[in-house]
Amino acid sequence: MSIFSVGKEERDLPGKTHDLDAVLARISAGASGRDAHPSFPEECFLWLESTGALAIPVPEPIGSQGRRATFAEEWRVLRSVAGADGSVGRILDGHFNGVERVSLLAPEPLRSRELEAIVSGELLLGVWGADPIPGEGEPARLVRDEGGARLSGVKTFCSGATGLDRALVLARGPAQGPPLLAYVDLSEGVKVDTAWFRAAGMRASESHRVVFEGTPVLAVLGEPGELVREPYFSRDAIRTAVTWAGISDTALEAALDVLAAKAGDGKPDDVVSLAAGRMLSSRGTIDNWLAHAAHRADSDPVSLPEISTELRESVALSCRQILDEAARAVGSHPFTVSGSLDRARRDLELFLLQHRLEPALIRRGRQAISERRP
Repeated sequence: MSIFSVGKEERDLPGKTHDLDAVLARISAGASGRDAHPSFPEECFLWLESTGALAIPVPEPIGSQGRRATFAEEWRVLRSVAGADGSVGRILDGHFNGVERVSLLAPEPLRSRELEAIVSGELLLGVWGADPIPGEGEPARLVRDEGGARLSGVKTFCSGATGLDRALVLARGPAQGPPLLAYVDLSEGVKVDTAWFRAAGMRASESHRVVFEGTPVLAVLGEPGELVREPYFSRDAIRTAVTWAGISDTALEAALDVLAAKAGDGKPDDVVSLAAGRMLSSRGTIDNWLAHAAHRADSDPVSLPEISTELRESVALSCRQILDEAARAVGSHPFTVSGSLDRARRDLELFLLQHRLEPALIRRGRQAISERRP
């Protein structure tokens, strides 16, 4: 059942509002509780829907190929949501990726029908790409029967698994070759293994193992290998880096709060002051990279693949430096009693592990060396 099937009156929610800051404050206030007792963050997405944030990548008008907001604005919202709660940001990141691909690739009349439902707050999307390791089941495969195209098999790390309405799923086709991008209806033929995801971080992202049992495929989007088509794959990748940045904002602010409390009315010592300076420098690096990317995305979207790898590497390194300097400066106490710094560290460490940048860096470096050969 869609999380949006319960009326706003029953949830004591407003109609469309522009008060995103108030919604972010509510999401942040509940982050600790969601971390302690994980479940799909339904209310957070109902609140976000009331601001119109979930429709940001949808063209306006729907029949066009434009956007109703700039990339700079989309990424500002995503970073803020991830800063309020990393798990909510992770699901929103996937939703934005999915909406953009449906807008680009879905055939009519499916495209217009789905986009209209997203704008009216009836659908939440995700993108699920990870295959199971041996022992976790057979990878998802597209099959056809008298009822049409269906999906059978397993995917893992399916963020938002217990609350989404649709998913874009990487699936194997009947023949060898690059995976297909299947757009599926999650209202039937889906079994969510909620015991699979037991991570210390991103606990409310509900990134579970999903078993497809004849799940209806609404459409196969694009060509084989569609998910990695540029410049859209680089946009997906940069959204991930934006989400990292939001979580690192929480880590930095929480660390500074701890250091200020420890210093009291006295002067902070050189050790913690140096750590704070390094953390601020790392955030500056993140800010500059994302500002540069947003400018390029809004002025020349096809140029993003040229900077995507370096951007993600720089943001990831800066996030790790913020975490390392924060831990060195604040000591063990904030991690013993838990809190926003502890949660941000757990969330970010897990999220960074899910994205291996080394292969992309190797390709980029090899290309740069090869171009200099006589």
